[in-house]
Amino acid sequence: MNYNQTIHWLFERLPMYQRQGKAAYKANLDNIINFCAYLGNPQDQFKSIHVAGTNGKGSTSHMIASILQEAGYKTGLHTSPHLKDFRERTRINGTMMEETFVIEFIEKHKAFIENLSVSFFEVTVAMAFEYFATQQVDMAIIETGLGGRLDSTNIIHPEVSIITNIGLDHTAILGDDIPAIAKEKAGIMKEHTAVVIGESTIQTKPIFLAFAKNKHAPIYFAEEMTLPTYTTDLKGIYQAKNAITAQSTARVLKNKGWEISETHIQDGLNHVVANTGLRGRWEVLQSKPFIVADTAHNAEGIKQIIQQIKSTPYNQLHLVLGFVNDKDVSSILKMFPKDAIYYLSEPKVPRKLSVEDLKILTPPDLIVHYFDNIENALSQAKKVARADDFIYIGGSTFVVAEVI
Repeated sequence: MNYNQTIHWLFERLPMYQRQGKAAYKANLDNIINFCAYLGNPQDQFKSIHVAGTNGKGSTSHMIASILQEAGYKTGLHTSPHLKDFRERTRINGTMMEETFVIEFIEKHKAFIENLSVSFFEVTVAMAFEYFATQQVDMAIIETGLGGRLDSTNIIHPEVSIITNIGLDHTAILGDDIPAIAKEKAGIMKEHTAVVIGESTIQTKPIFLAFAKNKHAPIYFAEEMTLPTYTTDLKGIYQAKNAITAQSTARVLKNKGWEISETHIQDGLNHVVANTGLRGRWEVLQSKPFIVADTAHNAEGIKQIIQQIKSTPYNQLHLVLGFVNDKDVSSILKMFPKDAIYYLSEPKVPRKLSVEDLKILTPPDLIVHYFDNIENALSQAKKVARADDFIYIGGSTFVVAEVI
C-alpha cells in the first residue's frame, strides 16, 4: 500500500471515535497493553510528559514542546485529532513523522492489528510510541485523547503529569458532573510522579489532592505559583492560562534536573507556531474582513471564545458554525451574541450534527442561514461581510479542518 491507501485503511477499517462516537470507545486498556507488549513496550524507552484536561491540553502540550526544543532537547509530540494530515499527530521538533514510517508500521503489524481488533486511536498511540523510541527522543509530550484513566496513552510512566482543567464534555463516557470527570482525568496520576494542575475549583481541588496523596505524588497548582508574565505567539485570551501551566511544568522539570533556562521558557512560549506547527487556535486567516478560525468545541472552550470575540472590534459579527452530534448545541448557540448573523452547516464526518437537526436545535430568535456544507457557508459569509466585519469559524475541530 502507498501512503494514501494506508491512511484509507486506517480510517475505514478500524473503530474510530471521531466517526462512531461512544461505540468506538473501549473501557479498558487491554488492547493497548497487549499491542505495546507485542512491539516490545516502546513507551518505556523514552522520557515523557502526560497531558490531560477538558480544554487547553493541545495548546499546553505544544507550548511545553516548544520550550524543550528551545532548550536543545529532541522533543516528540503526540496530540489528537489532526486537522489536515494524519501525521500531524506525531512530530519530532515540529516535523511530522515520515510517510514511509506510517506505511511500514501498518504493513508490518496489520495482521496483529486485525486479529486483536485494535481501534484507530490505539494504533495511532502505539505507532507514536514506536516512532519516538526508534528516533530516540529526549522527551515526548503525550496528550490524552479522551479522559485519562482509561485513555490508551495511560500506560506511560511520565516525568510529569498535567491536568489543564475540568469542564463538562464527553459526559456520556466520562460522567455527567464535574467531580466524576475530575476523577477520570486524575486517573493519569502515577506513583511518586509530580503532577501540575493548570486550573482548579472548589469541586476539583479536593479530588486532585486526594488522588495525589494516594499516589504519593508531589502536586503543584499553577495558579498558585509565582511566575513572571511572559507572552506567547498563540493568540487568544485563553492562552494566558495555558502559558502559565506550561511555564509551571518547565520549572518542575528544571527542579528534576532538566536544563531549562528562563530564556528557553520565554523563547519557547513566543515561538510555539514556528517550533511545533500548531494551527487552529484563534488562527487569523484574513484581515479585511477579519476572519478567525478556532477549534473550541465545548461549552467551556466556547465561553473563552465569547470573551475573545467581545474584546475584538468589528461592525457586524458573522458566525460560520458546525457541530458534531454529542454536543449541547442549543446551549452553545445561546452563548453567542444574538445580533450576529449565523451561517450554520455540518462538517464532513459521520458524527456530524446534520443541518436538519440543527434547524430543530437552533434558538428561534437568531438570524440564521443554513447551508449544505461548510464551504458554501463561509463563501456566503465572505460575500456579505464588509471590510470592517468579523467572521468567526468554529464549533468543531472538523469545521476548522475543512477551512484551513
